[in-house]
Amino acid sequence: MSGTGFTRRGWLLFGAMCLLWGVPYLLISVVVESISPPAMVAGRTLIAALLLLPFAIRSGAIKAAWKHWPWVLAFGLIEMAGPFFLLGHAEQSLPSGLTGLLVATVPLFAALIALGGGDRSVLGPARLIGLLVGFVGVGVVVAGPSLTGGKVDFLAAGEVLLVAVLYATAPFIVARKLGHVPSIGTITLALLFIGILYLPLALLTQHTVPTVPSIVALIALGVVCTAIAFLAFFALIKEVGPVRAPLFTYVNPVIAIILGAIVLAEPLTPGLIIGFPLVIIGCWFAGTGGRLRPRAAVDETAVELTAEPVPPVTPATPPPVTPRPRDAAVPPEVRPPDGSPSTE
Repeated sequence: MSGTGFTRRGWLLFGAMCLLWGVPYLLISVVVESISPPAMVAGRTLIAALLLLPFAIRSGAIKAAWKHWPWVLAFGLIEMAGPFFLLGHAEQSLPSGLTGLLVATVPLFAALIALGGGDRSVLGPARLIGLLVGFVGVGVVVAGPSLTGGKVDFLAAGEVLLVAVLYATAPFIVARKLGHVPSIGTITLALLFIGILYLPLALLTQHTVPTVPSIVALIALGVVCTAIAFLAFFALIKEVGPVRAPLFTYVNPVIAIILGAIVLAEPLTPGLIIGFPLVIIGCWFAGTGGRLRPRAAVDETAVELTAEPVPPVTPATPPPVTPRPRDAAVPPEVRPPDGSPSTE
């Protein structure tokens, strides 16, 4: 991981997450038309878990993850159980654009969490400006009463802000408690935990036969936006760290609005045209600190070494020297007046 910017692989994973978690806003709105939020969570997680389970078992990752099941369960509750349900419930009354805007506050909460943990790097001027510019860009993208119908459901908005806090917290659990566990094992086991947890609630709350569009959207949500997306998400956390990883949430609303325009024939507003560059610029500054390339690894190592006092290195002990007997001491060399070596 680069401590000062994104690597090329980091940017590729970042772009993938912008797309993979920009699509769910559209899919969730289709799913909840005929499927209850608990049933959506159960279906989404179980579909993804069953898809990943053979690979996790074959590689032994499930066994490794089970040794740390309390933290895996905690990750599943914070990253999946809470957010998946809250988003489904909120999008019954909130438009996807406003939902995306509120979720885009994740990097701000992540920076506050990191600051509380002693990480002062988030106070760098370039990164702070990037966070603010990105947030303003998202605000411009989704601005306008047409996106909210002239009013906002504040309870639903609060649910989405809670989702942002949960999304900001989960990467720190991965980085600090599950970083050594195979990612596919953690993801699969967490999905199984949450799917089984929500299954009884799904059976109790689903009273109608789902429509075909809702079923298709649910399958896409489980396969693409959950199974594949979480593998990319874990790789992104390892590559750029838990503070920068959630920065893709700034781009997600843009993807959501573009898809809404293409699929649902929603108009492309001037806010999108103006706000999109602000989002990209803000993400770049927040992720890289304004550098075109990350510092060399040797510089990062030097920073790490100077962060804490380094104990002095004990010099190697020279081989023992046998002292000469006092009577065998060599007298100092005596030179004749002409300076030539003594022949005695």
